[in-house]
Amino acid sequence: MENNKGILLESGTNELEIIEFTVGENNFGINVAKVREIMPYESVTKVPNSHPCIRGIFKPRESIITVVDLPKYLGMPVSKDEKKDMFIIANFNKLYIAFQVQGVVGIHRISWTQIEKPDQTIFGGKEGLATGIVKLNDRLIMILDFEKIIADISPQTGIQLSEIDRMGPRQRSNKPIVIAEDSDLLAKMLQEALTKAGYSNLTITSNGQEAWNVLENIKKSGAKLAEKAACLITDIEMPQMDGHHLTKLVKEDEYLKQLPVVIFSSLINNEMEKKGQSLGADAQITKPEIGNLVSLIDKLIL
Repeated sequence: MENNKGILLESGTNELEIIEFTVGENNFGINVAKVREIMPYESVTKVPNSHPCIRGIFKPRESIITVVDLPKYLGMPVSKDEKKDMFIIANFNKLYIAFQVQGVVGIHRISWTQIEKPDQTIFGGKEGLATGIVKLNDRLIMILDFEKIIADISPQTGIQLSEIDRMGPRQRSNKPIVIAEDSDLLAKMLQEALTKAGYSNLTITSNGQEAWNVLENIKKSGAKLAEKAACLITDIEMPQMDGHHLTKLVKEDEYLKQLPVVIFSSLINNEMEKKGQSLGADAQITKPEIGNLVSLIDKLIL
């Protein structure tokens, strides 16, 4: 087992640690930043009328945690002896969720440049479940879109357009906004929400590298920055270049450093907020708080 646990990743290095786990004969990965604990299988209490992929609930300590049956969600065979399964307890979008998996292989430190965007046919078509694929030794590890999994099971945990409606009448704005978001589903929802909020001049990119290329082209054009990019909204977890490294590049560049950067990520917690602040992010907000995101943009691009 490769194990780099305990290595404190510096901010903005474009690196991450992933936990590799197995379901059936497939190898999957989850960002260590999402994981709070890995524990052996425990018996759970079934919840009446819950989603078919909800295994049940259990209380390992002071909090009740919902267990997602990941093999069932992925359409894979269940374990012959589920008592040998493991629970990966994750924390994102201000939720604690346990994912039932069939084995944990180890922890790997890798660069986001090693992660490739998967073909759209993998696990569910255009809005598939694999946000990235990395090859380690002789095997492929698929990085799953855990936010999409939870949004599928519990839609109310995703971006809610009703938050925009509650903001009341809004003026249209042609201020240019650059967005870096690797999830096709979330990029589509973010575009719909911002358009509904009055922001229609949007440039959507699928990772930090693409967003950086857009910003570099603006710089080379010699145009006034605010006329081409008035705000940058970036996720953290993205193939090729993550949002922290993108923020670092922007804030270290003489031409681009005045560009407001908003980190919009499911990973925002106290530790991540400190990392973002150290890199110069102007604001940070957790998904799926779209109403708060719009309010921040309103203030930043006046």
